[in-house]
Amino acid sequence: MDIMIRGSKLEITEAMEAYAKEKLSKLEKYLDETEKAKATVLVKVRDYLNKVEVTIPLKSLILRAEVSNEDYYAAIDLVIDKLERQIRKNKTRIASNKKKELRDFAYNYIEELEDETQEEKVVKRKKIDLKPMSEEEAILQMELLGHSFYLYKDAETNQPTVVYRRKDGDYGVIES
Repeated sequence: MDIMIRGSKLEITEAMEAYAKEKLSKLEKYLDETEKAKATVLVKVRDYLNKVEVTIPLKSLILRAEVSNEDYYAAIDLVIDKLERQIRKNKTRIASNKKKELRDFAYNYIEELEDETQEEKVVKRKKIDLKPMSEEEAILQMELLGHSFYLYKDAETNQPTVVYRRKDGDYGVIES
C-alpha cells in the first residue's frame, strides 16, 4: 500500500511517518489490491488537538475515517480501529459487491483548491465523477464515508440521484 502523509500547519517527523505507516500496514490484510491501494493521511493541529484524517480510495468504495485527540499516536491508533470497524461492519456488503463484479468503477474525488475570488461562505468545494451504481452501493458508500447523504448516478436510469439518511434512521432517495 502506498501511504502519503501530509501535515497541515505541522511538520511530519520521521517517527510520526514510520508509526503511521506501521499501523496502516495492518489494514493490508483486508484489501485484495494492496499494490494499488493508496492511503492519504492528513494531520492537522487545532488548539491542542491533533486531527488525523485517513482516506483510502479503492475501486468500488472509499474507506475514510477521522479522529481528534490530544496525542498524535493515540489518534493514529483510534483512526485505524475506526477503519477496521468499517471494514468488518460492511464485510458482507463489500463481498456481495465483489460478486457483482462492479469493481470496474473507480471513484475519483478531486478536491479543488479554493480560489481567493470565491465568496467567503463557500468553505470547501469538491468535484466528483459520478459512476453508475445501485441504491444499496450508494448507501454503503455513504455509510463508509460517514456522511448523511451521497450523490451518485443511478445504474438503471443513468440520472444523478441522492440517497440520504432520515432522522428516523431509514434512508430516502431524491431522483432528478
